[in-house]
Amino acid sequence: MRRAVALVLSSIVSVQCGAALATTLFDEVGPAGAVLLRSLFAALALAAMARGQVRRVGRRQMTDVAIFALALAAMNLCFYESIDRLPLGVAVTFEFVGPLGVAILGTRRRIDAVWGILATVGIVLLSKGGGGEVDALGIALALTAGAFWGLYILQSARVGREPGLGGLALAAMLSTLLVTPVGIAAGGADLFVPAVLAVGLGAGLLSSAIPYALELEALRRLPNAVFGVLMSLEPAVAAMIGFIALSQSLSAAQLIAIALVVCASAGALRTASTPSAPEI
Repeated sequence: MRRAVALVLSSIVSVQCGAALATTLFDEVGPAGAVLLRSLFAALALAAMARGQVRRVGRRQMTDVAIFALALAAMNLCFYESIDRLPLGVAVTFEFVGPLGVAILGTRRRIDAVWGILATVGIVLLSKGGGGEVDALGIALALTAGAFWGLYILQSARVGREPGLGGLALAAMLSTLLVTPVGIAAGGADLFVPAVLAVGLGAGLLSSAIPYALELEALRRLPNAVFGVLMSLEPAVAAMIGFIALSQSLSAAQLIAIALVVCASAGALRTASTPSAPEI
């Protein structure tokens, strides 16, 4: 059990480190360019992990894979645009409304209304700035990313019904194609600078390939409910990584708001039928 918990926590840290690393590309290629590089290298890594299983994806599964790819592309674009305007911890907290909503809507327990109210208080407190200014467009983008994260979770369950990684790898490839036009428009020739490519590779591995492998191993040892509770720590970890790696300090009110959302997420995900799916 301890090893599985360590794997999940390592995955969360890896995802947030990948996001923090990607922000260093914003001045050169913009958020959309960073998404393109992350998506490209993630798709290549997943294709290698799938080992030819992409060809086994049937026509019946293609609709689910296409919706999955659309959700993934929109989620990542909105999220990266949001962290260009908001501290990482704040953006992830708003984005986590998506998985939280899926968890609450997926159960009919009365206690889930309490988690919803607790999360709402946290989000309202966070949106007011907690003593500092919060970019309204950044909030809207993070919430939109959360909505697509919710769709991503639902679609990942459908695509994941088929054995192997073929559906996931194909969705990652299609997602890369979807973000290519806006990524090239934002990044241009700077996308091909070796240093930029190296950072993009690191962001893709940290945000996708490494956490996916860690979570896949952890899910073999942990119940879905426990996995969901651990994933609810993501906003808190994002705040910590933002403070350490990006020097993003938060006010006491913002930290309290994040804590409220974490508690609400832990409670809701504890009884949810579907765990929070890993971002890729």
